[in-house]
This record gives sequence, C-alpha cells and structure tokens, in this order.
Amino acid sequence: MNPLLLWHGWGMHPAVWNDMRAELAQQHGIDAQVQALPGYAQTKAPASYTLDALVDQMLEHVSSPVTLCGWSLGAMLALHAARRHPQRVARLILISGTPCFVQKSDWPHGMPAAAMDDFIAALADDTGSTRKRFVALSNQNDVHARTISRTLTQLLSTAPLPATDVLAAGLTLLRDTDMRATVADITQATLLLHGAHDPLMPLAAAQWLAHSLPQAQLTRLPDSAHTPFMSDLGACAAAIAGFSHD
Repeated sequence: MNPLLLWHGWGMHPAVWNDMRAELAQQHGIDAQVQALPGYAQTKAPASYTLDALVDQMLEHVSSPVTLCGWSLGAMLALHAARRHPQRVARLILISGTPCFVQKSDWPHGMPAAAMDDFIAALADDTGSTRKRFVALSNQNDVHARTISRTLTQLLSTAPLPATDVLAAGLTLLRDTDMRATVADITQATLLLHGAHDPLMPLAAAQWLAHSLPQAQLTRLPDSAHTPFMSDLGACAAAIAGFSHD
C-alpha cells in the first residue's frame, strides 16, 4: 500500500483532517500524513501562486509514490499533481472534487462567477468573516450542517489565519482554473467521494469526472454537502481504506 497524503481546502488548516486520521488509524490501520497548502499553517507561499508552483512545492520532498487525497481546492491541486508528477502520485482520492469550480456557458456545475468575485472582493474588507461565510455556505443542506460549521469555526479560531493575499490568490485560482480538457490524461486509479447536497460543487461535477477520468469510481454520500469526510466520517474512512488496500 502506498503512503496516504492528505491535502486540505481553501481557507482551512491541516487540522481539519484530525478526526479522519484518527479513524483511519484506529479502524483501518492506516497512518495518513497531512500537508498544509503553501501559505497556510505558517508555511511559505510561492512567489507565483499557480498550480504548477503549488504542486511542485508540495511534492518537492515526496520521493516514493503516494496515494494523494485532496479536498476541494486540495482536490484540484491533486488532479494537477497527478498529471504533472505521475511518478510521485500512484493513486488519487478526490473529495468534493471538480475540474472547474465556477460556472461557464458550457459548464453549469459550479459556483456562479459573480459570487466568486464577491468573495474575492469581500476578503479585502474582512478576511475572517468572509471565511466564516464560505464555511457556512459550503455546508448548507448537510444533515450535520450546524455541527460541522461549529466544529470548523472553533478549529479555525485557534489556527493562524493565512495572509489575505494568499487567500485571495487561492480564490482566484479556483475561479480561473478549468481542467476539463486535460483530465483524460490522468490515468491513475481514482476514488471520488462527493456529497449529494454539495452547494458549491454539484454532484454532477463528480459524475462528469467519473465518466471522463480513465480509471475512476464515484462514491456518493447521500446526506452530506461539501465536507463529507466530517459529515459521514465512518463511510468516507471505509471507502478510503478499501481503495487504498486494493
């Protein structure tokens, strides 16, 4: 089994994986490792906040092939890492993943571009409140929405807030990235975990990935929104463990 590496999402912190790491270790004997996105958790951000620069920095010290698990922005970075560094990424797990975060004329499965621009503009006025708003929005319609939002808010309140320019650059990356033309080049076996009620990334985005990636399988979490690994921890951990041991 390849080592399992976990990448978090925009505005978050590696500690969002604490319960998942414990579940994987205690129930499945898997010692997962976490990694902060560049510019988060007091890590250095690259001079140019591009997909290439981010995945190059994050995989710089990864020598043996890993199973790479990314959530949200982390999932988009994981997709890019698999294509750019196939010798280092043996398998992919994409949680709330998408090839294109915002809507386009031929892509209805995302956030409206105007809404994303509003988030970017709001960061300059109040970074902390904008992140809280993003957390609340992402968990709408989840059966455990209040609990998840409360847990994330408490966790993030004790973690250092990333610099505003790092957060803005991350949202800009989400807004401008469209991988639909290249996902067919990603040949690694891939597990997609997606909440049926995700308000940011509709389930249709994951269904598109399941159809377009050469070796993908989709697990739908029926009661979850954008944070299924917190909403349905046991099911997600079991799916990750089963896929990792295949």
